[in-house]
Amino acid sequence: MSNILETTLGPLVLKNPVMVASGTFGYGLEYSDVMDISVIGGISVKGISLAPRPGNPPPRMCETPSGMLNSIGLANVGFDVFVNDMMPRLRDAKATVIANAYGTSADEFAELCRKFDDVEGIAAIEVNISCPNVKSGGIHFGVSGKPAAEVTRAVRKATRLPVMVKLSPEANDIKDVARAIEDAGADSVSLINTFRGMSIDVNTRKPRLGVGFGGLSGPAIRPLAVRMVYEVARAVTIPVVGMGGITCLRDALEFFLAGASAIQVGTANFSNPMVAIEIIDALEKYCIEKNIRPSDLVGKVEMG
Repeated sequence: MSNILETTLGPLVLKNPVMVASGTFGYGLEYSDVMDISVIGGISVKGISLAPRPGNPPPRMCETPSGMLNSIGLANVGFDVFVNDMMPRLRDAKATVIANAYGTSADEFAELCRKFDDVEGIAAIEVNISCPNVKSGGIHFGVSGKPAAEVTRAVRKATRLPVMVKLSPEANDIKDVARAIEDAGADSVSLINTFRGMSIDVNTRKPRLGVGFGGLSGPAIRPLAVRMVYEVARAVTIPVVGMGGITCLRDALEFFLAGASAIQVGTANFSNPMVAIEIIDALEKYCIEKNIRPSDLVGKVEMG
C-alpha cells in the first residue's frame, strides 16, 4: 500500500483514514484470524473502564430497518485484563490501537487515561462521553458544553496521548459541545454515537431489548450523521472523525466532503467483517485514479 492515504489528526498520524468504531469490532483480536488488522487505520476498541463491567441484561441487540439497536451497557473486561492479556497480542499484530475510555466522573476518566498513558502500543484515546446505554457517565457528560469540557480538561491534564472525544447526537447543541471540547484541549472529535431508540415486539407487547431502550446505528442514521459532521467541522478547527452508517466507499466520500478528516466504520462490521479493508482498498484506488489524497476532499462539498 502506498502512503497516499496517510492521514494526520493533530498529533496522531494514521496509515489511512479508515478506522473501525468502538463496540463494533470487539478488542480487535476477534478479527485477527480473518484479516490483517494492521492494515486498518485505527481500531477503536470496545469501551474500557477501570473495573470490569457486566453490562446490561439481555436481549442486548435487535435488527431494525436499515440498522440495529444495541444496549450492551459498556460490558468490558476492565483495564487490567485489557492491558495484560490483550495489548501484548495487539502489539504483536501491529494494530493501531485507539483506547476507548469510559468513566462515571471526570476524576475517573482522568485516572483511567493516566493509566493508559503508560501502556505501550496505544496510539490515542477516544473519550466516550456519548454512550446512551448506561445509567451514569456516557451521554450525561455529552449533552452540553460544561460537563463535556470538564471531562476533556481532566483527561488532557492526565495524558500525553492524543485525545479524541466522541460526541452524542443528542447534545443540546452539538456545535457548542464541540467548541467547548476544543477549548478544553481535545486534539480531535469523533461523531456521531448512536441515537436512543426503542423497538417493541407486538406479539409479547414487550420491548425487544432487555432494558427497553437502545442506541440506533446503521445506514438509517447516515444522513443525520453527515449533517452533524458538516456543522461541527465548520464550528471547530480541530480534525473531525465522522461515523454513522458507513458501508462503502461512496459513504466514506460523503463524510469527507462534509468535513471529516477520517471515518469510522461501525455497524457494517457485523454483516461484513471485511468492510473496512474493502473501503481502504477502494479509497486507495480512487485516490490514485484521481491523483488526489483524502485530505483534498475534506470539506469540499459545494453548497447552493
